[in-house]
Amino acid sequence: MEKRRIILVPFPAQGHVTPFIQLGHALSLKGFSITVVQGGSNQVSHIPGFQFVTIPESLPVSQLKTLGPVEFLTKLNKTIEASFKDCISQLLLQHDNDIPCIIYDELMYVSEATAKEFKLPSVIFSTVSATTRVCGCLLSNLNAEIDMEDPEVQDKVMDDLHPITYKHLPTSGMGPLDRYLELCKEIFNRGTASGIILNTARCLESSSLSWLQQELGIPLYPLGPLHITASTNSSLLEEDMSCIEWLNKQKSGSVIYISLGSKAHMEAKEVMEMAWGLCDSNHPFLWVISKSVPEEVSKIVSEKGYIVKWAPQDQVLGHPAVGGFWSHCGWNSTLESIVEGVPMICRPFGDEQKLNAKYIESVWRIGIRLEGEVERGQVKRMVKGLIVDDEGADMRDRSIGFREKLKASMRVEGSSYNALDELVKFLETS
Repeated sequence: MEKRRIILVPFPAQGHVTPFIQLGHALSLKGFSITVVQGGSNQVSHIPGFQFVTIPESLPVSQLKTLGPVEFLTKLNKTIEASFKDCISQLLLQHDNDIPCIIYDELMYVSEATAKEFKLPSVIFSTVSATTRVCGCLLSNLNAEIDMEDPEVQDKVMDDLHPITYKHLPTSGMGPLDRYLELCKEIFNRGTASGIILNTARCLESSSLSWLQQELGIPLYPLGPLHITASTNSSLLEEDMSCIEWLNKQKSGSVIYISLGSKAHMEAKEVMEMAWGLCDSNHPFLWVISKSVPEEVSKIVSEKGYIVKWAPQDQVLGHPAVGGFWSHCGWNSTLESIVEGVPMICRPFGDEQKLNAKYIESVWRIGIRLEGEVERGQVKRMVKGLIVDDEGADMRDRSIGFREKLKASMRVEGSSYNALDELVKFLETS
């Protein structure tokens, strides 16, 4: 008997593609076939057993910078509408109409209307934290008249969501508020979706999950962290494995690993201050710098550090030599760090990352945030604080506590295990 086929529609950026491929892997282990429908750039195409289909009319993600997020997402969903419908219609023909569900990234909201047109059930996959998803819902209900610059408004705590205040709502860099709030209505309106999958766990975000459950009134499937059960390489960049050999030569818990995501842009001065601070800390460090490295930096780094363009992050974080992670606090990186019990130095860039950093520092208390300009003395102090001081040891203990809870949630009868089970039952009966 042929397996039933699930269609996955990720947003074409690394931080979204990775959890979608992990979800696909988890579902294929449960007996489903997987088709990934993706835009014309940033493609993955080498996962054994997956079918990949390209939407020909897609916008290249490089336009995100020039257009800005609001314009880009609006234009992307409009541009692909017709070709996405054709694509789904072809897939239905190909698979005798036996497609039980379209699982789509909430940023690819055009999927919902298409699923409705073809009378197919749809499920949203939100690749951010549950707390970020809550903030999205709050924004979609916000009145455009509100003055987000007013300090009184900024410091107002959200009902039932301590320590989140209005200033944590992701609005910076989004252009005019009214257009952004309109887009939030499109993205966070659940429409006819039958449920929402979240790559998180109840032990990390129980209050945000309860809030969403109450607000949305459809099943939630918090089945993360997906990379524990469905480790599969979906990196859009080539990983440099030589860093693992380098880590093998370092003392246990002595290395600080620095990776600020595939999109991070840092000024030359900041890179230099980081390099000096890391060197002055006298701890070995592994640093991911995807752009070309200035010669001065290479010189400073050569004695204590090792630089790669891209690293196999889950292997690095799981290596016994690694004692701390300096991160931009993207959600995937945050989960990977917690799962390995590694405390963090938080240097967030975007609003969503700032929200994750707030939780890492103030709610879970497994990291410290580097604020303001990067300065070598501060870098040295933070690295030492994390690797050597009692404060760092306390964070490590708390992080290891979460690691054990997360691993338990993925085991038989754990909350994430059960959520995946419920999702599978829904897909089997659709």
